[in-house]
Amino acid sequence: MNGTGSGGPLAGVTVVSIEQAISGPLATRHLAELGARVIKIESPMGDSTRTYDKNVHGMSSHFVWLNRGKESVVLDLRDDADRATFTGLLDRADVFLTNMAPGALERLGFPPERLRDDRPRLIVVHISGFGEGGPISHRRAYDLLVQAEGGICSLTGAPGFPVKPGVPSVDIGTALYAFASITTALYARERSGEGTFIPLAMFDVAAETTGFALNQVIHTGIQPDPVPMGTPLIAPYGAYRTADGQTVVLGATSDREWIKLAGDLMGDPEFRDDPRFADNASRIDHRRELDSHIAEWTSLRTLAEVQDEADAAQLGNARLNSVTELSRHPQLSERGRWHTSLVNGFEVPALKAPFVGGSWGSSSSSRVPGLGEDTERIRNEI
Repeated sequence: MNGTGSGGPLAGVTVVSIEQAISGPLATRHLAELGARVIKIESPMGDSTRTYDKNVHGMSSHFVWLNRGKESVVLDLRDDADRATFTGLLDRADVFLTNMAPGALERLGFPPERLRDDRPRLIVVHISGFGEGGPISHRRAYDLLVQAEGGICSLTGAPGFPVKPGVPSVDIGTALYAFASITTALYARERSGEGTFIPLAMFDVAAETTGFALNQVIHTGIQPDPVPMGTPLIAPYGAYRTADGQTVVLGATSDREWIKLAGDLMGDPEFRDDPRFADNASRIDHRRELDSHIAEWTSLRTLAEVQDEADAAQLGNARLNSVTELSRHPQLSERGRWHTSLVNGFEVPALKAPFVGGSWGSSSSSRVPGLGEDTERIRNEI
């Protein structure tokens, strides 16, 4: 099929998706950035994120982030003609991805696990909230709900004050697993000639990302206490105010780095050799005293002084930035990490995908489609 996908290692691959929100759209956006043609099927209501706001020339911030480089086709899968168009698209597709609510496609007569039966080369990816089987498989799933059910919120915030991370980490993680699964399945198909069915559950992604804490609980029975800016399993590892009102982030992820932090950076051999801080487990047990002493040291120095000294000691460090500061960060601009996307006829800045580089470049199409903008053209193709 002809379309917007062009250039890149996935040129010639056609992806059909019934997707909304984040996990599905981010996975297919990355496929489009590698040259695949992505045909996004929407109901007459459109992807739910289209109406979150109108911040980007009339389109929502979410939708613009997740849907550049795609084509939008409006189909009502209860209508016979539209069902025929959908079937025709599947017959020509290499990949079909969906993250619709539990049972939605089954009720329309298109159970995802059976779509490949008559299409042996088709790769089908079905993203669900909680997977098939089990007592809560029927539930709808959003990022917050899965993070809560999957234990992530208990590791974030402060003791007695669980917090959802500020980015949709389970949605993004699921998208990346879908992206990796699809590219792997395409590679496997080159060898076997056969497609496959790939079920992905957001809950399984959440469980995987808690792996370090999950192992601790299984083997010790101890639930880690959340640390507001850091991790419950490493100390010191956190944020400290500086004399000029900034916040520096420092950490020691090994005993070797602890010697660098307390000895080389802080120049405090007594602190370095204190038996309370002899190893990571001891430092966790005495986190309050540890952080207090480091905070007192940073409070007497500017951010630049702390970072210069940390760099000299070859110790990892960062400035706590806002998203506004990230948007102006020289590490992005000076490395050419920005390009443009077309939104309602306006060119807007957009980050390149993290993996785009070298000889791959990026797909030439970066348009964000209006609802149903490509429907008639694709009907004519079918």
